[in-house]
Amino acid sequence: MTTGSVEPGSGGERDGDRRRERGTRSRRIVTRHAVDIASLDGLDGLSFGRLADDLEISKAGIQTLFRTKEALQLATVATAGEVFAEAVVAPVGAAPAGAPRLRALIDRWIDYAARPLFPGGCFWGANLPVFDSRPGPIRDALRRQHRGWLHTLARDFELARAARGLGAGDTDLAVFQIDAVLNAANIALRFDEPSSVEKVHRVVDGLLDPGHSPTGRAGAGGSPR
Repeated sequence: MTTGSVEPGSGGERDGDRRRERGTRSRRIVTRHAVDIASLDGLDGLSFGRLADDLEISKAGIQTLFRTKEALQLATVATAGEVFAEAVVAPVGAAPAGAPRLRALIDRWIDYAARPLFPGGCFWGANLPVFDSRPGPIRDALRRQHRGWLHTLARDFELARAARGLGAGDTDLAVFQIDAVLNAANIALRFDEPSSVEKVHRVVDGLLDPGHSPTGRAGAGGSPR
């Protein structure tokens, strides 16, 4: 062993582990706040200085963690995806596949937008329209997340249709419509229009059972089930 080397389990290695843990925690604190900002002002609204002021930490420290604004934006997108998955997708994992899980996903999404989980409402509703025509890593990351969400909806929509003996039908079109009505509901909820919740449920009911003419649910404006 040469002088200055570090053996496994030594104090030097433990110190390095602790530094990495602190760095991971610091990144999470910064990006979680960045998600809130980006839900209101978009990813372009992020800056090292703004985050440093809001969190009362050094600007240099944030720059050390992320180096570039694009790296900060990408880390923010990743954190938004993790928080969304924890709040919307993970809680319905135990629901029966097909219609029950699809409806649970829709209800969790409505709750995510209505609370809202992020102060500006849907993170992707705020950022996809900005980056959809701007090729690059941020657009690619947002697009992957959006496609992942659509795939999640499509999986249970197809299972729901199959359980009714209806076949998959035009899944792409149905998922397009569900995604569109959820985005419309997000905007309506920002304008304090809770009746949009019932409309979402009626659209989903009609897609799951095209032969059924959906009626309004009990209660003015409808509420997440």
